[in-house]
Amino acid sequence: MKLLLVIAGALVGAPLRYLTDRFIQQRHDSDFPWGTFTVNVVGSAILGFVTGATSAADVPHWVQLLVGTGFCGALTTYSTFSYETLRLFERGSRFTAGLNVAASILAALGSAYLGLAVTQSIWP
Repeated sequence: MKLLLVIAGALVGAPLRYLTDRFIQQRHDSDFPWGTFTVNVVGSAILGFVTGATSAADVPHWVQLLVGTGFCGALTTYSTFSYETLRLFERGSRFTAGLNVAASILAALGSAYLGLAVTQSIWP
């Protein structure tokens, strides 16, 4: 049953990552990987919220498996982040590569904390 919950979440998260990335990237005329940045930050916020909700409220553990592991695991992408950063660096866009690393880490951690903080304000 646990595996099916993770698979069900991933079945939604993976296509949503692709569609979101394409939608956002088509609207920016820069080398910065805005699509990947967006899905990673949004996924981190959702994961922070779900993690806080499952520990602070009577939210069942299966929600963590479905949304946290399955959906957020498929929505966010460390491999694409790494690949795009490496491509930027190899093309000589070293500043943009460094900016991508710093901004992605800070924004993802910040959004995860924000998601957690929201749950703490809802369920003290």
